[in-house]
Amino acid sequence: MTENFELIAVLENPNFIINIGSVIRNIHGLGVDKLFVIDGQKRLEDNLEELRKRKSLLKHSNGAVKWTNIKVFTETETCFDFLNKNGFISVGTSPHNICKKQVKLTESNLVAPKLAIWFGEESKGLSETAARMCEYCLTIDMKGKVESFNLSTTTGIVMYEAIKQREKK
Repeated sequence: MTENFELIAVLENPNFIINIGSVIRNIHGLGVDKLFVIDGQKRLEDNLEELRKRKSLLKHSNGAVKWTNIKVFTETETCFDFLNKNGFISVGTSPHNICKKQVKLTESNLVAPKLAIWFGEESKGLSETAARMCEYCLTIDMKGKVESFNLSTTTGIVMYEAIKQREKK
């Protein structure tokens, strides 16, 4: 992506390091610019070089952590402040009607020059704070009986669609 055309994936308080590693692999493979992780439990290193040496992330990202730009925050509000200050539009993901507006992924427009797409923690999804602060939430049409995909699959599907739309721009 060009400097004025940035795409960031944001994970809000993921429970499992293995999922962070899988998401890193997805976004690196798709060419997403950055990953922001809100780590309220303070399990991740603030220092990118130290984070890149973490064995669990190396293993589950298939080494992609070495080349992925990652920034860690401890609070959702701090991350939103950073994104807003830098001109990003934030969009959430949720199968539930928790945002001001719900938009089907297949009907979305994800070509804003600076876009951050938020993914909630594995069992509860986005927090009320994140849902309230996002412009809208994306939903993925589900065909089966389960209400959502796992975190890694969701990031892969949504970020693929965002990249596809942005490449057409």
